[in-house]
Amino acid sequence: MRIKNEAVIFVDMQTSKFLYWGAQIGGWMVYAVLSILATYAENPSKINSRFWAALLVMLVSGLLITHTMRLFLLRFNWLKIKFGPLVPRILGISLLSAFFFVLLIEFSSLLINRTAFWGEKSFVSNLQTLRFFIDVVGSTLLFILWNAIYFTYHFFRKSINQELYNLQLQASQHEIELKTLRAQLNPHFLFNALNSIRALIDIEPSKAKQSVTTLSSLLRNSLVLGRNEFIPLSEELQIVKSYLDLEKIRFEERLEIEWKTDEEISSFLVPPFMLQTVVENAIKHGISKSVEGGLILVETKKTVDESILLIVQNTGNLQAEKDAGIGIENTIRRLDLLYKGKADFELKQAGEMVACTILIKN
Repeated sequence: MRIKNEAVIFVDMQTSKFLYWGAQIGGWMVYAVLSILATYAENPSKINSRFWAALLVMLVSGLLITHTMRLFLLRFNWLKIKFGPLVPRILGISLLSAFFFVLLIEFSSLLINRTAFWGEKSFVSNLQTLRFFIDVVGSTLLFILWNAIYFTYHFFRKSINQELYNLQLQASQHEIELKTLRAQLNPHFLFNALNSIRALIDIEPSKAKQSVTTLSSLLRNSLVLGRNEFIPLSEELQIVKSYLDLEKIRFEERLEIEWKTDEEISSFLVPPFMLQTVVENAIKHGISKSVEGGLILVETKKTVDESILLIVQNTGNLQAEKDAGIGIENTIRRLDLLYKGKADFELKQAGEMVACTILIKN
């Protein structure tokens, strides 16, 4: 069973493309209408075949250059640049785009002039006039406006996405905190732990005292660490150890525990109770269902590409997805929200063991 989640997005790719092309075509059509109205207001007789040819060239050139400019912005991740450093870049690319825009129109005018649709001026003479530079300045303002609209839209969308993400994360954290408390403080778990400790009081008083201390530590951690977004992996492993120590009292020789941890990644930050939830699921759906009990193997290591691998294996058979438990469901959701698609969760049968693997990418 392979379980993956993609980051939540405000507008999907197809919708974004539709909005982009709709805005592109719509914007240049507005430009065309304004040009027609301005020309008509100045001199209605100028609305002739040469005018329509010139307008068509400008529209096609504008679409071509702005689309090329957009590809450039995306290619070099300008949407991720902060406002301060972005301003001179926008001014520069707007000026460059305006230059090519006017140059393309002037070159097209030469071709159209040869077919008697354009004015009488040659391409070279147009370049030698002040009008060329005035056109470049005017076009620069036009492309600055285009960039302003484009970046404003994306900054607004990014802001909405971030706000939505923060709300989801906040809601999820509150929900997880409550569920974590319920998981650690649920009557069934406390009943088993206290009964196990009670049985030790007369037989092994010192061990019973140590178990009470362990239980107290686990419950305190659930109240304190559960409020944090991340904790060091070493603290998470200590929580898991405390939990398994208590379960060891209940299962005795039926529960075998093995650790393979990499000290090098002990300071790596992980969501609190994430690994403990997986181990609890392994106990509940694996070890407790077997008369003979079984093995719990907890492994942490770093991969070649500097990613972090957290593995929990237990003796048993993988059950249906619907029986995997709400803890696993919450873990997947937390990984999705906290790592934004840079974490994978996998639950599969590996021989006589059920392996749960969490990969947190670098």
